[in-house]
Parts: sequence; C-alpha cells; structure tokens
Amino acid sequence: MLYNGKNNKPTINKQQVKRIGRKNSMEIRILELIEGAKKAEGLTVIIDVFRAFSLECYLYARGASAVFPAGSVEEARHMKQVHPEYLLIGERWGRRCEGFDYGNSPSQTRDADLSGKKIVHTTSAGTQGIVNAVHAEEILTGSLVNARAVADYISRRQPETVSLVAMGNGGERTAREDVICARYIKCLLEGRPCLIDEEIRSLKTAGGEHFFNPHTQEIYPQEDFWLCTKHDIFPFVLRVEKRDDGSLESVKIDSGEGRDAES
Repeated sequence: MLYNGKNNKPTINKQQVKRIGRKNSMEIRILELIEGAKKAEGLTVIIDVFRAFSLECYLYARGASAVFPAGSVEEARHMKQVHPEYLLIGERWGRRCEGFDYGNSPSQTRDADLSGKKIVHTTSAGTQGIVNAVHAEEILTGSLVNARAVADYISRRQPETVSLVAMGNGGERTAREDVICARYIKCLLEGRPCLIDEEIRSLKTAGGEHFFNPHTQEIYPQEDFWLCTKHDIFPFVLRVEKRDDGSLESVKIDSGEGRDAES
C-alpha cells in the first residue's frame, strides 16, 4: 500500500480498521537482495547504506525539494525529458550513468546547489528494491544515517509485520553494511542495547574496502565511506509515495530524535 501523494493517507480496508487501537506484537523479518524485496510484506524498509539511501538523506539535508526513485535508467531519462529542470543522479555498478548530472555519491554532490531542486535517482540496488517490493503495504528507505528515525517511525505505527530488506551489492550479493543496518533497526525496535560502533568500524576492511582503494577514488571516494557510516544523524524518514503520473517520490517526513548532521 503506497501512500497517495495528494492526501498523504493510505487506503484502509475493513481488516485494517479492526486492528486500529490494538497494540500489535510486531513480527520483524530481515530479508535480503532483490528476492527479499519481492517477498517483503507489511511495513517494508529497503536498506542501502553504500550509498543510495544515505545519499537521499544528504540530498534533502542540502535543500533538495523532491527525490524521485526510478527503477531504470530509461525511466529516469524520460522524466528528465518531460521535466528538463530535474537533475539526474544515479549509477550502474558504481559508475555514473552516461549523461547524468552526478553519480551516486554524497561527497561528490556536496558542493552542488540543490536548493529547491527536484532529483531523479536510480541505482543498481536501492531503487531496484523499491520497485520490486510489490507486496509491501508501506515502504520506507533506510540507511545508518537515519536508522533511529526509521525505528521511531515504525514504533509509532505499530504494524503487525515489518520487513527489513538488506539490498546488498547490485541486489544480488550480500553486503555487510546493509545487514548491520537491518540488525540495528531490529535491535532498536526490540528495545535491546544496540552497540554497533565496532561493527561499523570493521566495514573499513570488511565491506567498504573499495572506498580506500587509490585506483577507484573517482567512483568510490573515501569520503563517501565516512558519510555513509555516520549513524542516527538525520531525524527524518523517507517514505515512498506514488504520484498521480505513476512515478514514485521519496517524501521526507520528520520523525523522532536525531542529531543534526553537517551537510
């Protein structure tokens, strides 16, 4: 059930009405990759730490007015044709898509003038998870930078089922950073002590090595590693809503506690 951008309200069926006011015991599932997104149900969090959904948070923090996730490069280009003022940001296998304004990099967009800009964003993993989560009732994006805000939002919603989808590398291979993020959100939801600083530090040599390779800095700048592994710095979530024209928008919703981030 994707939210309608006009009234910002979901369609509620009779079965859902019966559940209103009853505190549910949440079933929290951790799934992985494209296949996991296809199986996701309930309130679904599509997680991509390196770098899609970390980047989207930074884009909003830097003044973007809207971010539209797209499943394909062709869809992104079509949106640009219809709306020439849109910026195109995205990658395939790490590399900036041909003709796009920026790659999928929070550091390389740091100095861009994003105030009031509308952005189309497509990636190899994160946005693929969104378009494949066809059974989800509600979709959030997730990353370490806003993990606690995501958990706070879910705690207030109290859905019966929560699917945390760690998208991995290209949606095909497990990525430690996404699994760490999924486990962290689950831990927060369960009210358990959540110590992840050591796990995050370990990503430097086990999951994020490519950010420290001098030969790949053009594609994977070292600064992206540090920007994407900050945790709980943004106090908002990004909820995916369907627009009237059928396209999708990651809508910023202030939520819970968070520390201000230097953008």
